Amino acid sequence: MSMHFDLVDLRLMVRVAEANSLTKGAEASHISLPAASTRIKHLEESIGTKLFYRNSQGVTLTPPGQAFVHHARLVLGQLEHLRGDLQEYARGIKGHLRVYANTTALSEFLPPVLRTYLSTHPDVNIDLRERLSNDIIRAVTEGQTDIGIVAGSVRTENLETVPYRSDRLVLVVHPGHPLASSEHVAFVDTLDYDHVGLHESSAIHAFLRQACDRLNRSLKLRIQVSGFEGACRMIETGVGIGILPESAANRHAQKMDLRIVPLSDAWSLRAMQICVRSLDALPQFARELVDLLVEDARQAGNVDEQAV
Repeated sequence: MSMHFDLVDLRLMVRVAEANSLTKGAEASHISLPAASTRIKHLEESIGTKLFYRNSQGVTLTPPGQAFVHHARLVLGQLEHLRGDLQEYARGIKGHLRVYANTTALSEFLPPVLRTYLSTHPDVNIDLRERLSNDIIRAVTEGQTDIGIVAGSVRTENLETVPYRSDRLVLVVHPGHPLASSEHVAFVDTLDYDHVGLHESSAIHAFLRQACDRLNRSLKLRIQVSGFEGACRMIETGVGIGILPESAANRHAQKMDLRIVPLSDAWSLRAMQICVRSLDALPQFARELVDLLVEDARQAGNVDEQAV
């Protein structure tokens, strides 16, 4: 089988698939509709099978089309990383690390570790992003990021993982709130009250939205803030209650008048893992960051012994 396609074909296939429309995909690719149709026709003839189902509502991918688009995204993603990495090298930066982490890891645990790491690795820079755990797994699998830190029950069968820390989500309330004297509370019982939430782009916000969806309930957001400290200050004034990581809640409760109530939901206790596609395939400077993360967690007494 002789297959012929170029980067224009890859981008076109991805954009048509995203839009479920050949017309919109062609527009997004900045080529004419006839040219797009011809390219896809040649692709299908070259491969020997149809890539799209066509109907009056638009187009959808066939199974071979799904496989093509999956690999096209990987190739295009790697090219973007290549372009970015080469730009960094051109500016004299020798190493570039991409790290995706959930909200708690990014806000509570990573800053001091990354400060230490960057001070000892002056020729390495880091692209750090906050994502949901499932999105992090996908990004590591597809090569969009080098290191991921995830929490909770996620499928990591195709990745190498290292046990990291554990943390618990808790309810934080004003001392005068009706739930303040509870020994523990179920998340569903908090949904009758106004909540102080994090901004919509935060991973923990999306995680709680998913928990609400499973209950067929909604979160009564009274106010949204940009971080854990801002949330605690709003809670202290009685604006609402909040679901926060226990580590952050305990830290801010030392200076603010807050009550921390454990959640009885099983998902509130979350084990964190560091995940990579292959530890052996990581550059040495990336492996050194993994080792530093594990050592930091061990010194804090918050890491599984299997992580050694």
